[in-house]
Amino acid sequence: MTTLTQSVRTPLVMSLHDGDRTMVDLLGGKGANLAEMTRLGLPVPHGFVITTEACRTYLVDGKEPAELQVLVLERLHELVIEAGRGFGDVADPLLVSVRSGARFSMPGMMETILNVGLTDATLPGLADRGGERFAWDCYRRLTQMYGRTVLGVGADFFEDALARAREARGVADDSGLDADTLRELTAEFRRICVEQGGEDLPQDPHEQLVRSIRSVFESWNGDRARLYRLHEGISDDLGTAVNIIEMVFGNTGPDSGSGVCFTRNPATGAPGAYGDYLPNAQGEDVVNGSRVTLSLDDLDRLQPAVHAELLRHLETLERHYTDVCDVEFTVEDAHLWILQTRVGKRSPAAAFRIAVDLADAGTIDMDEALVRVDGGQLQSLLHPQFAPGGTSDVVATGLAASPGAAVGELVFSSGAAVIVAAQGRKVVLARPETSPDDLAGMLVAEAVITSRGGLTSHAAVVARGLGRACVTGLRDLEIDVREHRIVLQDGAILAEGDVVSVDGSTGEVCRGRRDVRPSPVAAALQATTVLEAPATEDPTAAAVVRLLVHADLRRHLGVRANAETLADAKAAKGFGAQGIGLARTEHMLLGDRRVLVEKVVTDSGRTEALAKIEELTRHDFLEILEEMDGLPVVVRLLDPPLHEFLPDLVDLSTRVAVIEERGQHDAGLEHLLAVVRRWHEVNPMLGLRGVRLLAVVPELLDAQVRALGDAYAELLVRGRNPQLEIMIPLVSDEKELKQARARIESALAEVSARRGLDLTVPIGVMIELPRAALTSGDLARSAEFFSFGTNDLTQTTWGISRDDAETSFLGLYRQQGLLSFDPFDTLDERGVGRLMHISCEEGRAARPALGLGLCGEHGGDPASVRFCADLGLDYVSCSPPRVPVARLEAGRAAVLSERVDAGSDTR
Repeated sequence: MTTLTQSVRTPLVMSLHDGDRTMVDLLGGKGANLAEMTRLGLPVPHGFVITTEACRTYLVDGKEPAELQVLVLERLHELVIEAGRGFGDVADPLLVSVRSGARFSMPGMMETILNVGLTDATLPGLADRGGERFAWDCYRRLTQMYGRTVLGVGADFFEDALARAREARGVADDSGLDADTLRELTAEFRRICVEQGGEDLPQDPHEQLVRSIRSVFESWNGDRARLYRLHEGISDDLGTAVNIIEMVFGNTGPDSGSGVCFTRNPATGAPGAYGDYLPNAQGEDVVNGSRVTLSLDDLDRLQPAVHAELLRHLETLERHYTDVCDVEFTVEDAHLWILQTRVGKRSPAAAFRIAVDLADAGTIDMDEALVRVDGGQLQSLLHPQFAPGGTSDVVATGLAASPGAAVGELVFSSGAAVIVAAQGRKVVLARPETSPDDLAGMLVAEAVITSRGGLTSHAAVVARGLGRACVTGLRDLEIDVREHRIVLQDGAILAEGDVVSVDGSTGEVCRGRRDVRPSPVAAALQATTVLEAPATEDPTAAAVVRLLVHADLRRHLGVRANAETLADAKAAKGFGAQGIGLARTEHMLLGDRRVLVEKVVTDSGRTEALAKIEELTRHDFLEILEEMDGLPVVVRLLDPPLHEFLPDLVDLSTRVAVIEERGQHDAGLEHLLAVVRRWHEVNPMLGLRGVRLLAVVPELLDAQVRALGDAYAELLVRGRNPQLEIMIPLVSDEKELKQARARIESALAEVSARRGLDLTVPIGVMIELPRAALTSGDLARSAEFFSFGTNDLTQTTWGISRDDAETSFLGLYRQQGLLSFDPFDTLDERGVGRLMHISCEEGRAARPALGLGLCGEHGGDPASVRFCADLGLDYVSCSPPRVPVARLEAGRAAVLSERVDAGSDTR
């Protein structure tokens, strides 16, 4: 039915029969997929969707659109006809669920209310349908959900009452409570609502519905939903749909039940249906961990016909969605209902394996497989894992809910996890079961362990999405959050602060700290050259290698590494780097060698110090250039502030003062103090460094360039193919660039004459100041290439120190929503990216063949790599372990760009 009020605007309410999965922006993920399954003919309960447009209006205006209630009543009337039951009918009442459903999956972050429409008047009619216990179980669930969600009553009030009831009746879980107990509990819950929420459960079914809808709208801006969106990068402007769906009941007896399953194992990616089932239960019992779940094999044993039908529907869904699907289902008196599906969240390991398996099956092609994984998932697979063997004190084994290895101090609340992690210590969050309120703690924890819950519990699903190790269902221990301890089966205690090791791949929790080893994925990548077939028996590692090989075939963006030691160069090549995009010469002059620069600046043994700098630089780069033979090596001349090479002014002043107090003098120390005072700067990061230092102390430039030239010449004589490039840092004006370039060319000419070789070396500029970006047309006349030093470019563009911001205000800015990302982790496309765009455009206008690269830490960030690919850079450079991430994202960027150009779906 379409009314005149809807005809001129975006629909506010839609029937499931009128939608499909392409309408996800309007119907939300849950509603769009319910509509799609309805279209496919799957057994979906009847219902309708209040669209995200209605929610957005509510969030802006503070109230529902004027016509919304009328539209809801119209659709409710249609639902009554479809269901054959009356909403509020005392003889045969229709009950509905009111569930959120955003554009992007936000598991457990917003609200759901079940059994809406149940009142004192309609309860007898429901009891006639399913029995007294069933009816009172539904009523106490509605009262509990309504009280918590609509009236704002704390969940603990209801949970404590339930716990007392279980203890009094001597039962382990809620399913053991009889009808009389549930009647008493419902009455107690209603008293709690009055005492804590200020009012009783409404006895008008329509009031229940209206206020439940409003509470779902409001949950969009709840603390946990906002925190989840911030972490996942989901816009606050999208709003949620509200799904009004006919209730079907899994709690009517032994032939009923509820379950959650996946079409493939979401932890490992192995094929085959995988999930949990609870007889005589509603859906929240499965995910909240309150009862021990059964497997799908148990469902096959209990109800083989239902199990067979479920497998057929799972096969239909995976084939239709061409991806692993997460499915919620209910069995009501042996009749199967499919309540929800979505593309399933999976662990990083499973993501790669599933993508390749689907490609091998011909369900998708390798391009699609590539865009279904991402660099963040790959990064998590490169972390170390527990070493096999050795001694370990396994205190309990549960369900391997999310793979990975983690070591940390035990904490028992989300708040404690946040506090301890902020102190720089690693934590493991232990809870009986997690709820959406634990998200903040899960975000900072290394791992999550729960004594309850299955493989599809809240803890398992969220941990997999976050890439955290997780073990659930640890039945052999008691997690006592009130006493901040774990009681083991033998009576031993693990207290808050004790260190444990969690293996999310085996389900083991160990007392103490276990040794770790590199991941098999990292090992496989180190043993695999670019474009080589996989050579590993580990299925995840093999899948990663295959997708990286495909990414290398598809990408246009080169990937180099930041490296200045022979070990780093070897690691870079092992991870598939196509050269070195940044070799920082100052790293070779720190530590024990720092005194050499000090001697040059203080004119204390300057000649000998310069000779030693030249000797050491020649030796180091001879090794690196030889290791990277045939691949470019961009060497940045001395860049850091001068104070990093000089004694601390305060310490030096104190030493001199102590000597003077004794009536003594140290001429050398006093001379050094005078020199340090002369060079002292209030803000050295914006002072004498980079090209400025090389202009003031040009002998440093000469020594470095002669050493590079000698190493270059030596390898040429040996018949090797070194690809040296020299980069000048912190340039802000063409004149200083020209002066430095002339000095470099003179030093190279000196080596050429001495060696009898023509040494031609590209000379470039590191763009790390806004002025350099804005005058790139001038700089390009004297430079063969640009490399964006985005660490400093971000600092100087934002006016924020990357060393201080996170501890002072940047973290607070993110919490307050003033920043949605850390600009030092992910490139600021609007500000810094705009400067890069100007620089690229003007630089190549002046020199069409100008090389363009990026060498800041952003070179290993997935989103930043995609931006660089779209910008048309030649390469990015990052730390060696992040090279695979950059390779993968560069390939994905190429595929996605082609899809955009072709106007096709980019998923």
